[in-house]
Amino acid sequence: MREGTMDKQPTILVTGVNGQVGYELLRSLQGLGRVVGRDRSALDLDDPDAIRRVVREVKPTIIVNPAAYTAVDKAESDVDAATRLNVQAPRVLAEEAKRLGAALVHYSTDYVFDGTKDSPYVESDTVNPQNVYGRTKLEGEQAIAASGCDHLILRTSWVYGTRGKNFLLTMLKLGAEREELSVVADQIGAPTWSRTIATTTAHVLAQAARVDDRGQWWAQQTGVYHLTAGGATSWHGFAEAIFELSSLAKRPVVKPIPASSYPTPAKRPANSRISNDKFAAAFGVRAPDWREALALCVQ
Repeated sequence: MREGTMDKQPTILVTGVNGQVGYELLRSLQGLGRVVGRDRSALDLDDPDAIRRVVREVKPTIIVNPAAYTAVDKAESDVDAATRLNVQAPRVLAEEAKRLGAALVHYSTDYVFDGTKDSPYVESDTVNPQNVYGRTKLEGEQAIAASGCDHLILRTSWVYGTRGKNFLLTMLKLGAEREELSVVADQIGAPTWSRTIATTTAHVLAQAARVDDRGQWWAQQTGVYHLTAGGATSWHGFAEAIFELSSLAKRPVVKPIPASSYPTPAKRPANSRISNDKFAAAFGVRAPDWREALALCVQ
């Protein structure tokens, strides 16, 4: 964190503001500084020169980067695009943050793990991604760490919201069209509302804003953290909960099936549970249980 930023409101650059998390961040970060949002038309993350140009124009104190290539199955055949957004873009953002003396908040995924552990993964567990999406997100994490910039890498899971493409909206659409749905029941994780991610991020950045020496705060907190909703369920359990809370005139029957009955191009971990204990200990914040957050979102 550069000198001269301790006594004034920071400038916060947010990427991907039309995405699920970026849209919520643009709203949740209000009041924490001068918030500058950029969508793809104003900041093309496929173009390293464009990234450098925008960062140098904005001169942010903090960069918040929720933008990513998130089409998990498509990434298997679109490796170059996934690499540009998930590895190259974070690397350039981190290098620019280091050059400016700024901090970077970046979001990653439970898919950096292979899902073979019986209990929730902690940050120090061995990473072993099983698909292109997970591998590129991990390489993005590693590029940020290698840059030497102050950073928070926040791994989350099963993100959903009221916009974009996600499981919640897909289920509501299919539920209105079909009487019966088959949903995978042997993959476990924590569905996490995009607004939960944004508001929790805002709580953390508010803590940074309150300290006298923000540079020291960032140096102490720099690292990888897990940030998901509390609790866990299967995709089938998630679907059941969605329909219980929805206003559909007639709820579809949701049939549990094994992942082997629904083959996808990208292999997904059976256990996507990740522990939030390190995050709670560092920042004194815990996200609500996934069911509570889902109820608020559906309402």
